[in-house]
Amino acid sequence: MKTNMLKAVKYFGGTVLIAGIIIFCLGFFANGSSILTPIGIGTIMGAIFVFLMGLFLIVSEEMLLKAKGLSQD
Repeated sequence: MKTNMLKAVKYFGGTVLIAGIIIFCLGFFANGSSILTPIGIGTIMGAIFVFLMGLFLIVSEEMLLKAKGLSQD
């Protein structure tokens, strides 16, 4: 169960990160000022936040199960 959750968080975070990098590059390398640059930066930061929060929830669940002696490993 934890591995499935970790895979989901990893793939979702990676997908959003790649989308953010593409949006940032489109906005940064376009001529003139573009609104896409800050949107890309925000998307990248959002992807990192989602990944870290997902990782935190997985680790905290593991620690709670270990403390209660209910570890399934």
